[in-house]
Amino acid sequence: MKKISFTNDILPLKNIIYRVALRITLNREESEDITQDTLVKVWNNRDNWDHIDSIEAYSLTIARNLALDRKKLHDNQVRSLDESPIERPDHTSNPYEQMQQKDEILAVKKLVDDLPEKQRSCMQLRDFEGKSYKEIAVILGITEEQVKVNIFRARQTVKQNFKKFDRYGL
Repeated sequence: MKKISFTNDILPLKNIIYRVALRITLNREESEDITQDTLVKVWNNRDNWDHIDSIEAYSLTIARNLALDRKKLHDNQVRSLDESPIERPDHTSNPYEQMQQKDEILAVKKLVDDLPEKQRSCMQLRDFEGKSYKEIAVILGITEEQVKVNIFRARQTVKQNFKKFDRYGL
């Protein structure tokens, strides 16, 4: 069995832990705290690392649970991801096209933010983090079939609502 190293195996997970927490809480400061708390919890449980099948799934499960607890505690009073930096649009386009691209990116972020938590988490882990259905099922504590259904519903909802936005604006 592979010996798990905090520096080599767990610390590199901090960015994905942060993104998972951010996707749930929609709050940068909370996500930073959750990331730190997750790393501390994993470290404090280091005596049991040899009995864990996937340290990544274990760490992300802790992060998800902490994020859900914090979200409940703060009673959904969160800020939107609209504050996050937007990828720079193609500089060859004119200012109108740049503004339109920015609006579309913000609209998609809002549509994803408005998804139910489980759909948002599944979509985050699959589409943004590249996790397999099996890994997502382990992290979220649901079946692979439920993961697939949640991802399908999330994508359909975002697609349908984006079409409405594209036609009429939000």
